[in-house]
Amino acid sequence: MAKQRIGVYPGTFDPVTNGHMDIIARARRVVDHLIVGVARNAGKSPLFTLDERTKLLQGEIDHQKPLSGAGTIEIQSFSSLLMDFAVQNKACVIIRGLRAVSDFEYEFQMTGMNARLNTEIETVFLMASDRHQFISSRFVKEIGRLGGDVAPFVSPHIVKALKARFKREG
Repeated sequence: MAKQRIGVYPGTFDPVTNGHMDIIARARRVVDHLIVGVARNAGKSPLFTLDERTKLLQGEIDHQKPLSGAGTIEIQSFSSLLMDFAVQNKACVIIRGLRAVSDFEYEFQMTGMNARLNTEIETVFLMASDRHQFISSRFVKEIGRLGGDVAPFVSPHIVKALKARFKREG
């Protein structure tokens, strides 16, 4: 029997966007089992807590349409080094999404460092689809915080969560 290909798609997902969900759907066709790793990443000063981000992402996954030929999926939070998380989960591939050339420079450096840490785990880049290339969680939060319409960039569930959070912030 062939070894199961396990992939990790890491991110902060603060909040999860339509772009993230597109990469998740496409990554599931590349691996047998996809682990979406929600990173603690306190350095980014997330709007939502780790637990909230994990629950919001799980809600998005639960509402995703079934995909024929797609691998299984699970959500896990982590606060360790990405390579340690990947090894712990027996992953052979890390999935990264690219939106623009500016993403590539950072990802190129990160991939080089990860390869030095572990040569057994490959990094695979998936280009954002053309309708999602400009979406970033940072822009979604900025637009939402200023009262703009974020509905084209996130699901209705996430719109509701953002509005509730911004209302609480006052």
